[in-house]
Amino acid sequence: MNRTRALAPSRLFRRAPWENAATALIALGIVMLMQPFSMWAFGWSFAVILTGTVAFVIVSHFPE
Repeated sequence: MNRTRALAPSRLFRRAPWENAATALIALGIVMLMQPFSMWAFGWSFAVILTGTVAFVIVSHFPE
């Protein structure tokens, strides 16, 4: 039972799913930047791209 508890955080912090989420966040920010409909989405696009980029840099240090 202790071994399962010890493995739980390492299973939570695997690189692949978090890298995919960060990449999706960057892609969402680019879509928000390029769309012509909403000024709100355009205004928040840089913050979303920046958050996704910082998340990707942090997540790239997670174990495989």
